[in-house]
Amino acid sequence: MSVVEHLTELRDRLFKAILAVVVGAVICFALYDPILEILIQPYREVTGKDTFYITKPLEGFSARLKVASYGGFLLGSPVVLWQLWRFITPGLHRKEKRFAIPFVAASVALFTMGAALALVTFPKALGFVVEISGDNVETLFSPAEYITFILRVTIGFGIAFELPILLVFLQLAGIVSSSQLLKGWRWAVVGVFAAAAIITPSQDPFTLLAMAGPMSLFYFGAVLIGRLLKR
Repeated sequence: MSVVEHLTELRDRLFKAILAVVVGAVICFALYDPILEILIQPYREVTGKDTFYITKPLEGFSARLKVASYGGFLLGSPVVLWQLWRFITPGLHRKEKRFAIPFVAASVALFTMGAALALVTFPKALGFVVEISGDNVETLFSPAEYITFILRVTIGFGIAFELPILLVFLQLAGIVSSSQLLKGWRWAVVGVFAAAAIITPSQDPFTLLAMAGPMSLFYFGAVLIGRLLKR
């Protein structure tokens, strides 16, 4: 395949991926109210309040745009992953190409698991943020800030849970070996905890461990899977 053909295919793949994200964003924009009802549950649980406070004229619209943009990314991610894999596969061997569907399915499943874990642990993170403010401080969240906070945590967890997919792919591509990954497991665990501390905006130990613990286990699981698939 020539350079021009590669660029043409890249353009087509990017267009399809972006279109999927845009369609997802339109859907989430239209379903803003029911989505917000779901996202507000941890806020209710921690603060006992049922409403947000808008302090800027366009903040309500900004909140809707944030739900649409983050939601579009989430809904469009399976298509994005599929287009990414289809762009990469021409350079892979036939044995490696057969992992296309399992690769996308596992990516979606792991992202969903990470996002679900984030939503389960989010009340703890939010409670930590509220409590650390002090007893004499009343917490008043704006919808845009709260939505950004919860969706960043959710997407951060989802992306973090893609670690085993990346490690297995690197092993299949011959970039690293399972022996090399096992040899550097101590530094990998340190890196996992450092990444978890950066990704989790609340910085509370409960959320950090909720992310770093599974990621550490995924590291060793990915090494084992990569070794088995390379046989």
